[in-house]
Formats: sequence, C-alpha cells, structure tokens
Amino acid sequence: MSDPSGTTRDMEPSSGPEQIIPSEKYVTSDIFSAVKLRIKDGETSDVPPMSVPSVLEKAAKAAPNHTALAYKKNPEDTGFHHITFREYHNLTRTVARAFLKLGLERLHSVAILGFNSPEWFLSFLGCIHAGGVGCGIYTTNSAEATFYCLEKGMANIAVVEDDGQAQKVLKYKDKLPKLKAVVQYSGKPTSEGVLSWEQLLQIGEKEDDTRLNEVVKRIAVNQCCALIYTSGTTGNPKGVMLSHDNLMWLAHSVTSILSVAPQQERIISYLPLSHAAALVVDILCQLVGQVSIYFANKDALKGGLIKTLLEVKPTRFLGVPRIWEKIAEKMKMVGAEAGFIKRHIAAWAKSQGLQRNLDLMKGVDSPSLGYLVAKPLIFAKIKSKLGFDECKTFWSGAAPLATDIKLYFASLDIPIMEGFGMSESTGPHTVNIPNSFRFDSAGVTIPGAETKIHNPDDDQQGEICLFGRNVFMGYLGDEKQTNEAIDENGWLHSGDIGKIDKRGFLYITGRIKELLITAGGENISPVLIEQNVKAELPFLGQAVVICDKKKFLSMLVTLSAEVDADTGEPNDQLTPVVIKWLRELNLPYSTTSEVIASGPDKKVLDAIQKGLDAANAKAISNAQKVQKFAILPKDFSMPTGELGPTLKLKRNVINDKYKSVIDKFYES
Repeated sequence: MSDPSGTTRDMEPSSGPEQIIPSEKYVTSDIFSAVKLRIKDGETSDVPPMSVPSVLEKAAKAAPNHTALAYKKNPEDTGFHHITFREYHNLTRTVARAFLKLGLERLHSVAILGFNSPEWFLSFLGCIHAGGVGCGIYTTNSAEATFYCLEKGMANIAVVEDDGQAQKVLKYKDKLPKLKAVVQYSGKPTSEGVLSWEQLLQIGEKEDDTRLNEVVKRIAVNQCCALIYTSGTTGNPKGVMLSHDNLMWLAHSVTSILSVAPQQERIISYLPLSHAAALVVDILCQLVGQVSIYFANKDALKGGLIKTLLEVKPTRFLGVPRIWEKIAEKMKMVGAEAGFIKRHIAAWAKSQGLQRNLDLMKGVDSPSLGYLVAKPLIFAKIKSKLGFDECKTFWSGAAPLATDIKLYFASLDIPIMEGFGMSESTGPHTVNIPNSFRFDSAGVTIPGAETKIHNPDDDQQGEICLFGRNVFMGYLGDEKQTNEAIDENGWLHSGDIGKIDKRGFLYITGRIKELLITAGGENISPVLIEQNVKAELPFLGQAVVICDKKKFLSMLVTLSAEVDADTGEPNDQLTPVVIKWLRELNLPYSTTSEVIASGPDKKVLDAIQKGLDAANAKAISNAQKVQKFAILPKDFSMPTGELGPTLKLKRNVINDKYKSVIDKFYES
C-alpha cells in the first residue's frame, strides 16, 4: 500500500478487525505503519488483542437495553435522556457511514473540538469504525494551535461543538486541502458549508453497510486509531499515536483491577476527552464494563459539577487536584462555621475515619467500634451532600495531589487513589486501589506492564521507565523525538524522577523537565515545595516557585477567588475561606484589589511569611527555602492562560506574564 506521499507502507490487510499486521518494530512515527505488540515471546496474556469496534459490538450484544449514555438537552432539564448500548452501536455505525461518504480516508483523522457529549463519543468511535483516527483537540486551543493539529493529523473531517469552535477551523480552511467537511453538533450552523449533526446522521442513514463492513475488515489492532496531542509548554504539541491494542488492553486492565461490575456502574464525563485518562475511562472502560456515562453541564469546572454529582450519584469518580482542593476548601469552611459541639464530634469522627484508612493502607481490615458508629452518623451524611453516597472509588489524576488533601479526605472516609501515567502510556501505568494503596505513592504497576528506575542514584532514585502494551506507538511524523522517548528495547523514558519500594509502590519525586536549577547549580523540584506551602496556607489559590538560574527561591502567590460562572475567569471577590482568614487578622477586606491596595497590608504579609517559614522548616537544604514572595492581583485560570486544560500550572506562561514582578525579587 502507498500513502499520498508515495512512501511504501505495510501491505493492506483484509481480515480484520482483530488481525495483527506483522512488524518487528515497537515504534513508528508513520501513521500508516503497524508496530510490534509488547507481548514477549512465549508469554500469554489474559487480554487478547482486540479492536475498538469489536468491543463496542460485544457491549451492545451483552447489554442491548442498558443505558450507555445519559445527557440533558438543556442544563435546566430535570431529567436525563438515555441512549442504550444497542442504540449507541447503531448510531456509531451511522456516523461511520456518513464519515465514509464525506470522504474519510483510511488512517486520516477526524478532529473533535467540543465539551463532552454523546456526539463527541459517537464521532470518536464512528471515525475508528470507518478506519480513521480519532483526534480530540482542546477547546481552549487557539485557532493557530487548532490548525496545527488538523494539518499534522491529516484531518479529513472536523466535528465542532458550536460556531466559536467552527470559526477556528474555518479561519484556516483554505490551508487545509485534506479537510473535506465540518460538522457542528450544537446549535444551528451559521457558516456556509458547515453541516449540522442532523444532516450528518441523514447522510449516514442513506448509506448501506457494504462499504463500512469492508473498511472494518481492514482494521488491524496494531495500527493507529487515536491521536492525543500533548499540551506541551514549549513548541508545538506532539501527536501521540495510540493503537487499538494500546486502548483496549489498558481499558480491560483498569476495569479488571477496579472490579468494575458490568451494567452496574455510573460515571460522570466532564474532564477534557482530549486528555488520555478521561478518554480511556469515559469511552473505553465504559465499553468494557458496560458503564453508564452521564454528561455534566459545561459549567462543571466552573463550580457546577456538584449539581451533577447530586443528580447522578456516580459509583466511580475521577477528579483533578484543583477539583479536590475546591471541595476540601468548601468542606473546611462549613466545618469552621459549626458550633462547638458539632466541631468536637466532627473532629472525633475524622480521627476514626483517618485511622480506618491508615489501617486499610497497612492491610488491616478490622474497623474499630468508633468507625462503625461514625460511618452511618457522620460519613454517610457527608457523602450524601457531595453526591458520593454510592461511590466505590475516588481517583485523582493529571497532576500530583498534595498528601495533606488526601489525608483530609481519608478522614472523611473518602480515600482518594492516585496513579501515574502520561499520554504516551495511554493514561495510567501505575495505580493505587482500595485494597492496595499508599497515600504518598503513585501505586503499583498495572499487571502485565513493567516499571523500572533508570540509572538510580545512591537513594535509588532515577528516571521512571515504562514497558507494556499501553506504551504508545510513537510521535506522529517525528522520528527523532520518538527515538528519544523510547529506547531500543522498547522502554518509554517518562522524564519523571522516582523510586520503587520493596512492595512495588512507585514514588514520584520530581520531573526532569520541570527541575529548576539555581544559579548555584542545585536541582530543585518545585511541586513538593508548592504543596508544602499550600498545606500551611490553605487560603492561597496558587503558589508558584521561581528559581530557574536564580540565586535563591522566590514565590508568586494568589489568594483564592470566586470564579465567574460564564467566563471561567476568577473575579475580584475572595472566597469565604480567605475572607474568614482576613477577619481572624481583624482586616475588613473582601476583594483581592483591597488587599493589594493596602500595601499589601503588613498583617497579610506577616501571616504568609509565617506559613512560608513553616514550609521552609521542612526543606532538605537552604537552597530549597523560599526567600521572597509577592501576591499577584488575580488568581489563575484557563481563560487567562496560567492553567492548562487539566488545571496544571503553565510555568512558562506564568514566568513570561509576571516577568516584571519576578525581576524585582532579584534586583541587587
């Protein structure tokens, strides 16, 4: 087979979709090529190689009338509309037929830009059924970044949520010769040539299955079916190529480890599906476990998630650190306003909850009498108010969650499990699970995969390397970076620093690319320092270490502010936690601007310095102590650029945006 560039590719298969194209290479940067599966010679696997279409078909047969997707047509609706697994399968094939009619070519992409919805899921799966490559693009991307992803991924079709996303695509349409159609799934298209979702379905309904069935036969499990663009902080994002086997092996492994009960689980979909963890959990684990997916409203990351939690009562929940921090902040505020007796009872119950979970961590499953009393009287009521009444597993992903936050939730009998992974490992590679966890660890390696420490130092710390069927195929069109990421033996070098204890638990201690180097040459890992500071100063919105090539550490901090529900931007109004802290200092301020205008007030500066001193006392060397700080006039957010799509700090943006503030720290 030849692609348009004229390069010879693997022979075209015709006995799919479970076929494996022969290959001797673990990696490729060519989207038309197949890779060798990471199954060692003579080794058997509990998870046979399987394609995405086969797993959806299997789910439709096993649970034809069970709810696959539940959504609201309008946020104000009191109930959800339901799509069964049989309907889900049929709609996916309808979308696939439409994509083929519109000109989707084999191993070319369908780019999807929008908030989580049934149409997002159907576009992704429909594209894969039609032999294409599903590619989610962050809705926060600029038109220029969107163009890059469309061009790099050879997008034949773009599926967008609304006119705003459509305009990003249309701005560069003349420079995208491979782009054949734009489909808008929410609202009536206003731009010429943009199809509505209804029109797409009508196209698919007019086509029979003949061509689609032939295309499915050409699918191979060791070829690309999904592209994840890394939200890199420098340069253009890299296109992470994932195969059917990458996705389905990991989905089967995760559902097995977590003992997902088929047709008995509910998950809320709200995290960006252009992120590997959300994609795997929401779409692929759903197929394996026949899980019912409920879609949150678009304001989920702006404070609206709690409403959906209370409506759905999920059985599993995945959050990012900022979500857990915000919930903890509100819970602590409620607790602080309670009367003396209630506070005393709550403190007793929390001690019982924490001890129970610390015991479970050690493998001791003998609940105390105190815990058995507190569970129905205290913990059940707390969980009910959060919508966690029926939740069996609580996860945190995308970035490290501070240990003090995990211990706080453990005291409420909400043990949060963390893992470790990356786009290049298709999401999680190590996991904590309820019967095998450590609060300060990223968990143990998923069975069937491997983890090792490369070039360990005297403390047994070194670069974390990964091997398994979840390790990606390579970076699209970038052989150099592919070979830098994956060595000649097929091991993925993560760029993260860590160690593994005798029980196999992985501990993350830093990130090579995120290491800051002082002018004195000492390596500084900023995340732990920032977590220690925020643990001492819970009223802070953000704390960012500055020290790269500097004489000493400094820090930019923000006060936690309320968020505008429409724009997602923090406004000037401080949160109740901050206002309470200010009142304890006998200060009348209620806004960030008032605090800044006061000088900032010496009482505020002294209180923050006291917290920094406490955090500095935990530093392992003087070089890791924060010497100076400044309060910024506004909290961070995605719309203002300081946070990425999963609410991680974008350090390069922060350094550039606040350069003048940083420079003042180091003026002689």
